[in-house]
Amino acid sequence: MTLTLTTYDWVPQMPRGLVRDLRVRWACEELGRPYSVETVPLRDRGAAHQAAQPFHQVPFIRDGDRVLFESGAILLHLAEGTHLLPEDRRPEITQWLIAALNSVETWLMAYFLARVVDDDDQAAERRAPLVTQRLAQLDAVLAQRDWIAGPDFTVADLMLADVSRQAQRFGLLGPHAHVADHLARATARRAFARAFDDHMAHWAAADAAGSPA
Repeated sequence: MTLTLTTYDWVPQMPRGLVRDLRVRWACEELGRPYSVETVPLRDRGAAHQAAQPFHQVPFIRDGDRVLFESGAILLHLAEGTHLLPEDRRPEITQWLIAALNSVETWLMAYFLARVVDDDDQAAERRAPLVTQRLAQLDAVLAQRDWIAGPDFTVADLMLADVSRQAQRFGLLGPHAHVADHLARATARRAFARAFDDHMAHWAAADAAGSPA
């Protein structure tokens, strides 16, 4: 059964490489799961978009009769019954996937909104110590292990690495060598390279088609 991934039709340069459809692409590549891509407008988000994603965000997927949004929920769904979510470590893997979203990405998003959306460097600097604290706590855990929830790469590592990429984009990983090493190991995987290339090619094709600048 082919999976349909929905993302935006176009985004400006800055968020390219960080739009969360990349997480779904990466999981599909890890699993050898075929998928097709559909789009919704970035600028004119209508009723059809809201019907599938009530917050007018991306990604969302259609898998048979099931429509799912939120990247964490999508990744857990895709990983079900696979090597990315082994049954004997399901609670720990789920724990760390949620931690990546709630305990790390939440603080990174606050920093991003202050620095990029509001263009308020002072507000960003006030938030930076909270980000640093979370990264330091994560670094202490990763000092003891290569992968976050056991001996092998799982869907939790995929999520955590993609969150860490945001910190890397803003130059926040410098003092956190173990987080940086985990990120390097995860993104060295061929599945990530394929997913990232497809993600970036999507925006390039949108530019070529004359999408709004």
